[in-house]
Amino acid sequence: MKRKHIIFYGSVQGVGFRYRARQAADMMGCTGWVRNEWDGSVSMEIQGKESDIDQVILAIERGHYVHIENMDVKELEPVADERRFRAY
Repeated sequence: MKRKHIIFYGSVQGVGFRYRARQAADMMGCTGWVRNEWDGSVSMEIQGKESDIDQVILAIERGHYVHIENMDVKELEPVADERRFRAY
């Protein structure tokens, strides 16, 4: 079980990013959250199997208007009692 904090840069706000993230995370059984930031980036904490996290990111990238230019990724300690993925 992995937990990652990811900041996405590029065309990531106003393009359905958070909706796709929540939908993909639910499909892959990942937990965590995603939110827009004041600087135009999107922050996400996501928890699950490494391969499932990768699939969530690939699903987001397949969005018609989403264009991820860069990502900053940090590994975090897993959260034991988290049950779902939220979009803020």
